[in-house]
Amino acid sequence: MTKNFLIKQYISDKKMKIKHNYLSEQFSNTKKIFKLINKTVKFNDFTLGKYVDVFEKEFCKYQKVKYAVGVGSGTDAIFLSLKALGVQEGDEVITPTYSFYATAGAIATTGAKPIFIDVKDDLNINENKIEEKITKKTKAIVPVHWSGRICNMKKIISIAKKYKLHVVEDACHAILAHDDDKKYAGNFGITGCFSMHPLKNLNIWGDGGIIATNNKKIYEKLRLMRNHGLVDRDNCKLYGYNSRLDTIQAAVALEMIKKINSITNARIKNANYLNKKLKLIKQIKLIKDQVNYKSVYHLYQFFCEKRNLLNKFLRKNKIDSKIHYPKPLHLHDAAKNLKYFKGQFKNAEKLSKKIISIPVHEFITKKQLNFIINKIEEFYKYEG
Repeated sequence: MTKNFLIKQYISDKKMKIKHNYLSEQFSNTKKIFKLINKTVKFNDFTLGKYVDVFEKEFCKYQKVKYAVGVGSGTDAIFLSLKALGVQEGDEVITPTYSFYATAGAIATTGAKPIFIDVKDDLNINENKIEEKITKKTKAIVPVHWSGRICNMKKIISIAKKYKLHVVEDACHAILAHDDDKKYAGNFGITGCFSMHPLKNLNIWGDGGIIATNNKKIYEKLRLMRNHGLVDRDNCKLYGYNSRLDTIQAAVALEMIKKINSITNARIKNANYLNKKLKLIKQIKLIKDQVNYKSVYHLYQFFCEKRNLLNKFLRKNKIDSKIHYPKPLHLHDAAKNLKYFKGQFKNAEKLSKKIISIPVHEFITKKQLNFIINKIEEFYKYEG
């Protein structure tokens, strides 16, 4: 029997002194969460219960959006958004080739074909290459706000309007990211899709997602689709799916969203400190800060020489560095039937060989940041 590969990863990561995983610290005091969970148990509203409604309303306040729909995962948020917009087999959906696998997977499971686009040096979709890929089959664009850095949505929305396409934002990394006009990630397209996976900035104790929208018609359709299409217990309006945000997870989210501003600010502060120090190392190239946007640093990444050796060295020194991700989506086995080939998206392929991630979360201390920086300097002193 094939074993769960994640267990091996968890054991390996547990050995690190400076971790990407900060959940033990974040949930060291769970009294308030368990108090809400106890109420859920007593009331028996495990499925689409009270706390789901309450959390959806709270999420709207933070993200400055009219409506929110809690669903089973960030992947489901993208999938359900596309299905609600009528995307089906034979259609095409444009998305960047550099992202987590779920972005392409959510598109493919609708029956549509993911049409990959190369990325810019900030790892976001190259909006200047979108138009050349639009055909009569194109139904939507799914830009990814990678690591909490907003795409050029002004240009993307302009293209979408020109060709009458839907924009579904993969904002799974980008809660509270916004432009200078305080327009938040997830508010640019017809829907914005967020993940609450345990290692996201807004996180819970398992899988969970939420869809933001300002469109009442889509909101009402999504509420039906996530719950089998049921209007009430005895009436099914359309055949939908089972993708409900669990009430217990909504209780966790209710407590965590109270901390999201401090979490975000801490990550930005840590990232700024790392930027200040790492820019002095000649073998490292930082991702440029965005102008007119607030990035929220779900990940802290940079490009570097001898990436694999540096990653191995940092992990040997108990620093939980990671590679997000070593190859773009078009080069995975899952994409073979799409007929993409190596060398087709040169920038994504080049950057994926140089990218590395180091911990940036709110529980990292300045002493730990300095330890990371010193170890990187030490590596390049002898390997550079």
